[in-house]
Amino acid sequence: MRKENLLIEIGTEELPPKALKGLAEAFQAGLSAALAKDEFEFASVHYFAAPRRLALHVKALSETQPDKVIEKRGPAVSAAFDSDGNPTRAAQGWANANGITVEQAQRLKTDKGEWLLHNAQQTGESIQAKLQSLVEKALNALPIQKPMRWGNSEAQFIRPVHTVLAMYGNELIDIEVLGKRSSTTIQGHRFHGSGSVNITHADSYVQQLEGEYVLADFEARRTRIAEQLDAQASTLGLKANYSESLLDEIASLVEWPVIMQASFDKGFLAVPKEALIYTMKDDQKYVPLLDAKEQLASTFLFVANIDSTQPEQVIEGNERVIRPRLADAEFFFNTDKKTTLASRIESLSTVLFQKQLGTLADKSQRIAAVAGHIAAQLNADSELARRAGLLSKADLMTNMVMEFPDVQGVMGMHYARHDGEHELVANALFEQYLPRFAGDSIATNAISISVALADKLDTLVGIFGIGQLPKGDKDPFALRRAAIGVLRTIVDNNLRLDLIDLISFAREQLDGKLTNDNVTEQVLDFVLGRFNAIYQDQQIDVDVVQAVAAKQPTKPADFNDRIHAVAGFKQHPAAESLAAAHKRTANILNKNVQDGVPLTLSQSRLIEPAEIALYKALESTKSAIRQPLEAGHYADVLAEVASLKEPVDTFFDSVMVMADDEEIRNNRIALLGELRSVFECTADISRLSI
Repeated sequence: MRKENLLIEIGTEELPPKALKGLAEAFQAGLSAALAKDEFEFASVHYFAAPRRLALHVKALSETQPDKVIEKRGPAVSAAFDSDGNPTRAAQGWANANGITVEQAQRLKTDKGEWLLHNAQQTGESIQAKLQSLVEKALNALPIQKPMRWGNSEAQFIRPVHTVLAMYGNELIDIEVLGKRSSTTIQGHRFHGSGSVNITHADSYVQQLEGEYVLADFEARRTRIAEQLDAQASTLGLKANYSESLLDEIASLVEWPVIMQASFDKGFLAVPKEALIYTMKDDQKYVPLLDAKEQLASTFLFVANIDSTQPEQVIEGNERVIRPRLADAEFFFNTDKKTTLASRIESLSTVLFQKQLGTLADKSQRIAAVAGHIAAQLNADSELARRAGLLSKADLMTNMVMEFPDVQGVMGMHYARHDGEHELVANALFEQYLPRFAGDSIATNAISISVALADKLDTLVGIFGIGQLPKGDKDPFALRRAAIGVLRTIVDNNLRLDLIDLISFAREQLDGKLTNDNVTEQVLDFVLGRFNAIYQDQQIDVDVVQAVAAKQPTKPADFNDRIHAVAGFKQHPAAESLAAAHKRTANILNKNVQDGVPLTLSQSRLIEPAEIALYKALESTKSAIRQPLEAGHYADVLAEVASLKEPVDTFFDSVMVMADDEEIRNNRIALLGELRSVFECTADISRLSI
């Protein structure tokens, strides 16, 4: 069977930079799925993406689908023939539709009866015949919220489409999608080269476009930008400050990246660097430069889409653009400093947090109360925690944050320092929002921890308390992120805080506002449920999480300690045998012991050597685990539990638990009750899949 590489390109007007990579990945996934569903063989699908094109390269694509036999079932034999054995109209109609006679039909016998059957030979279609529908399926599945129309065309896409390319090897496949007929001529760079290029082969696409000043491969272009930014910064003795998302966006804005260097007035450096960096990165897509002390330099880099013959004019234009943005930030900063954060608290009463939960002023009061409660448990200064909680949302009323919302918290920190607030209070105003994203740092100082937890718990308890639980992918109050933030803050700082206590105290502050009586249980389950995602990232088995969750520990740090101990225990040679014994023990107890009915174990009624040995081993183990269990040293606890393997195995091999004598039987069941309590001292190990 012939196999060639396939190249599909949709040439457009400039695509939205924040959406480009996602569109390309979705296009790749969509065509891969469509090809697989239609049973075309292929080795891989690679995407290309640039501001004016989405493209896919399919490697080793078979020219045709495989031939196959399709079973076409007809009417039941009982309905296919009349009493004289002649074919009925139903049978004849079915046979005619399949191009056979009734006599040529086969029979299909099943437990439910017998049917007429025709095994039809279906010849596979060619990629030339199927490609248009396959591409249309992939394009229709793209995540485009607001498609647009252009000109007189009825086609709809995220941006107007100018060209369509479909090459199978060196052969142009004739298709029409999005109102455009396929052609070998596509767009080159808008300003450089000839402006268009005639593609001669699916495999020459990248090379030919590069000759027209287009780096079509998104990842290659992104890598080149990062390398050039780092190299240019290094020559200046500085470090380029960019995130992965900013790099993605810059790579989505240019086809032919050219790194340029510019600068701004050093007087702007008196403004907190975070505000300047936000303006440069988010508004202009510039790359700030930091020195060895992480201080902002007045020099910055930007990525142009042209290799200009007069670069000084491009640089001057970008310097002219950034100047008023930095001047705005400077003005807002100087204006905001004239008013203290504390004096802005009253104005928070004009901003609604949530209709049923009150204003931001109400929320600040609640955060202050909860933060003080947490600080006391951490042996920290409760008054500082309450002060930080009270000021926690005040910077939302500043000009700077109103103009640049992403600098909330960090500007609160700077304004608090300017106002003479305690340094721990100032830090807490910034760290209350940590972690802001996966992998972000967390609050580490006790005052900051108290405010960060208080803020998140107030939101969780409040929103759950009015019945607005997150559904599917809808989470407008970012409750999932808040829950993960609570867990990470407690676990990573190894704090012995109990969620039941924290949730209950936060609930008290919302007294009279909540309508959900089950809020404490629901918030607890929701927060602990986020552990699943955390441990999945750590590649910890689901059954380990389930084993610990069955014990319902409400202290996240304790939960985490148990998880890692059980994950280690699962690798122990005795784990499989003990997990099986635990399941057997649990089954016997579940069948023979009523809930709430106490079990009484009498040593004098133990008569078999194996049960006596198990009893003694249990007593020894209970004594040995008492101290490490209280200390939370669960690995040591499970190491002691593992020593029970031999007496447990011997017991089940030698002793009939369900003895005829009722007293002996009940005593052995009581012994199993003791065994289960030891098995479950750390986790329900019967849930382990080994």
